[in-house]
Amino acid sequence: MTLGYIRVSTPRQASGTSLQDQRAALISEGCEKLYEDVFTGVSLARPQFDLMCAEAAPGDTIVVTRLDRFARTETEAYELVVNWVRAGIRVKVLNLGTIEDTEMGRLILHIMLSFAEFERDLIISRTQSGRAYRRATDPAYKEGRKPKFTRAQLDHAVELLKTHSYTQVAEMTGISRSTVTREARKRGFKKCFNP
Repeated sequence: MTLGYIRVSTPRQASGTSLQDQRAALISEGCEKLYEDVFTGVSLARPQFDLMCAEAAPGDTIVVTRLDRFARTETEAYELVVNWVRAGIRVKVLNLGTIEDTEMGRLILHIMLSFAEFERDLIISRTQSGRAYRRATDPAYKEGRKPKFTRAQLDHAVELLKTHSYTQVAEMTGISRSTVTREARKRGFKKCFNP
């Protein structure tokens, strides 16, 4: 059986590595069963990957579009591929070729994995450089999530505290009670009665 594995960080991942692109590529390679995980790169949970590993049997072929779809590091990829090949499972990486358990196959695997790790390191380096540049050139740049509420919304919520309780303000504005409380404390606002 030919098994295809797909991994994306988000359903809208960039073209070429998107869920739809990977799915189409694996179907065109004759994959009879697809396993799909959608998660962030730092997440360790890969339920569909684990299921594929459990179901793969000697004589099967595991197909992925790129090595980084199932492994985060050179060592992890090498161990996975070697274990599969030794168990009689072929591994086909669409942008590299079929990996076999021979001296030449292992050498090629090491070289390919080194380049994959190098590419990943370059991406991380570029991302860090981009952030550093933004911090240095854009005084309004802030890392992390964008605030859920605007300054005007928070101003309005604190203003409402003059005549309403924290719970009432939370219900009226849709801003959680803890956020209203935190914002009021930050601004030094004190109520005349218990919240």
